[in-house]
Amino acid sequence: MDKKERLFEQFPPVSTEKWMEKITADLKGADFNKKLVWKTRDGIAVMPFYRQEDLDKLHHRGFLPGEYPYVRGVRVSDNSWLVRQDIVVHDYREANRKALDILMRGITSIGFVIEDPQTVSVDNISLLLDGIDPESVEINFSTAGMAKELFAAIESVLWSSETDTGKVRMTISADPLGRLAANGRLCVPVGEGLDYLADLVRDTASVPGMKCLEPSGTVFSNAGAGSVAELAYTLSLGNEYMAALTARDIEPDIAARAMKFTFGIGPDFFPEIAKLRAARMLWAVIVRAYRPESDEATLMHIHSVTGRWNKTLYDPYVNMLRTQTEAMSAVLGGAGSVTVEPFDTVFRSADEFSERIARNQQLLLMEEAHLDKVADPGAGSYYIEELTSMMAHEAWNIFLELEEEGGFLKALQKGIIQERIKNTAAKRRDDMARRREILLGTNQYPDFTEKKAPGYEAARLFSDHTTSEDEEVVPIIPARGSEEFEKLRLATGNNSRRPLAFMLTIGDLAMRRARAQFSSNFFAVAGYEVRDNNGFETPSAGVKAALEAGADIIVICSSDEEYATIAGDIFREVNNRAVVVVAGSPPCMDTLKAEGMEHFISIRSNVLETLQMFNTLLGIN
Repeated sequence: MDKKERLFEQFPPVSTEKWMEKITADLKGADFNKKLVWKTRDGIAVMPFYRQEDLDKLHHRGFLPGEYPYVRGVRVSDNSWLVRQDIVVHDYREANRKALDILMRGITSIGFVIEDPQTVSVDNISLLLDGIDPESVEINFSTAGMAKELFAAIESVLWSSETDTGKVRMTISADPLGRLAANGRLCVPVGEGLDYLADLVRDTASVPGMKCLEPSGTVFSNAGAGSVAELAYTLSLGNEYMAALTARDIEPDIAARAMKFTFGIGPDFFPEIAKLRAARMLWAVIVRAYRPESDEATLMHIHSVTGRWNKTLYDPYVNMLRTQTEAMSAVLGGAGSVTVEPFDTVFRSADEFSERIARNQQLLLMEEAHLDKVADPGAGSYYIEELTSMMAHEAWNIFLELEEEGGFLKALQKGIIQERIKNTAAKRRDDMARRREILLGTNQYPDFTEKKAPGYEAARLFSDHTTSEDEEVVPIIPARGSEEFEKLRLATGNNSRRPLAFMLTIGDLAMRRARAQFSSNFFAVAGYEVRDNNGFETPSAGVKAALEAGADIIVICSSDEEYATIAGDIFREVNNRAVVVVAGSPPCMDTLKAEGMEHFISIRSNVLETLQMFNTLLGIN
C-alpha cells in the first residue's frame, strides 16, 4: 500500500476542468455536444467520460447489497442466478420426461407453459411434477386461464408429497392486464378479472414460496419499446396491481410478495444492466408508498428473457451473439433468473440443438466467465451508476405521466401506451431502413451465399393482426425490426430467377473498390446475386461484360470526377437493357438526371425503400 501511495504521488490528480480544456483544444472548435455526447435509444444524453465526483451526487450509492432500496440486489456474497428453460405442455407425460432430462443438463428453473387450461387437474399436475423435487428447483407455470384451479392442483400435489412448502419456489404467472394489453380483450370484464386475481393472491398466500402474479415488460419491449419505456410501463402495471389488490382488502405486504416481474433484455448492453438496477430502486419506492410492514416486501424479484425485436431469420446464428450479450446484461444487472431463448425461436419451433446452445450460453457465463462470483458487479462504475440514476429519473417521469392519466389501465384504454410504442417502433424501423441501427446479416453485411431462408413458420415470423369488434383496447402487437427486410428477401428468393447486380468498376482504383463493396452489400441485402469485378479499361468493355452476364442491374462504381465523363455514355450504351445505378451522390447528379439517369445509391439512401423499388422495377412481388 505504501508503495502504491508513493507511486500515485508522482502523478498529481487532473481535474475535470483540465480534461475539458484538453478535449476542447483537441476538438479544434468543433461542438463538444455534437461530437462526443451521444444519446441512448431513449434519448438519454451520455457524456464521453465520468469521474468520481459524478458519483458523489448520486443518492443510491450509500446502500449495500441486500439493503433498501435494493438497487444493488438482494444477494450479498455472490451474484448467482437461476438458469431457466420453458417447456410447452401438450402431453403431460412427455413434458415431464423433458423436464427431468434438462434438469440433468444444468437447468435450475423450469417453466411449464400449459397451452390448454382445461387439461389442468390434480392427476395431470402430479404426472407433470413426477420425480421433480420442488424444494430443489424453481418451478413456473403459465396458463391462459384457470389459475385458481391450477393452484389447487399444485397445492394438492405438494401436500400429498409432504413437501415443505416453506422451501418451494413456484410461480403461477397470472397477468390479466398484461394479457389485456397483448390481446386487446379479456374473457371476462376487467373488474371481474381483478377480483379473480385477488382471490388467487389470498389462496396462494398460504404457501410462502409461491408467487402468483407476474407483470411482464416483454409485451412492451417485444413491440419495439426502448429500455426506459419498458421500465416505466412495467412499473405502472405493477402499481396498478398494487392499487387493485389493496383496494380489495389485501395487505400491501401480501400483494407485493405475490409478484415476480419479467423484463425483456435488448441489445443495449449497459443500459440494460442499468435498467434492472433502476427497476429495483423505483419499485421499492412505489411499494413503500403503500406502507408495508416490512422493507422486505419492497424487493422486486426479477426474471429476464432475451428480447425478440432484434432477432432475425437471415444469418440466424448471429442471434446467438445477440442473446449472449443480452444474457450478460441480465446477469450483471442482478436478475434472479434468466431465460435465453433459442436462436431460432422467432421463426420455427426450437429443436434439441438450439435448446442445448441456449442452455449452455448461460452455463458459460456462470462456469467459465464466473459472472456469479461477485455481488453487484456494476457497483462503483462511474458510467453504470450514472446511467442507473438517469434511467431511473426518465422512467419515473413517464410513470408519473401515466399516473396523471389515471394509471396503467386508464392509459391503456385511452391508447396512450400503444401510441407511444407504435411511434418508437416506427422510428426504430426507419433507423434500420437507413442503417443507423444495424442488424448484422440483415440490413448490413448479409451472407451473399444465403440463397434460401432456413425452414420457417410464417405464423411465427411475421406479426399479423386483424382488428376485432370485441377488442376492449387497441392491442400491443409484437414485432421485429427486420420483418420488412425479410419479406423483401423472401420475395426475391421466391422469384423464378435471382436478379443479378453487376458492378461496373472503372477508373480511380480506391474509389471504385470502396463503392463496389458498398454496392455489393447494398444489393445483397435484398438477396440479389452480386458480381464484383476487378475493373474495366473502357466503359464499353464494362457494358459488354454486364450484358453478356445477363445483368438486371448495372452499378457504375467510380469517382465523382469520372462520373461526369463516363456515366452518361454507359447509360446510353445500355439503352434500357438493364437498370443503371450510380454508386454515390456526385456533384454532377443533376446533370446525369437530366440525361435520363434516375437511380443513385449512397450512405444516405433508405436501403429498404430503395430495394423495394428495385424489386418492383424487376417485377418481383
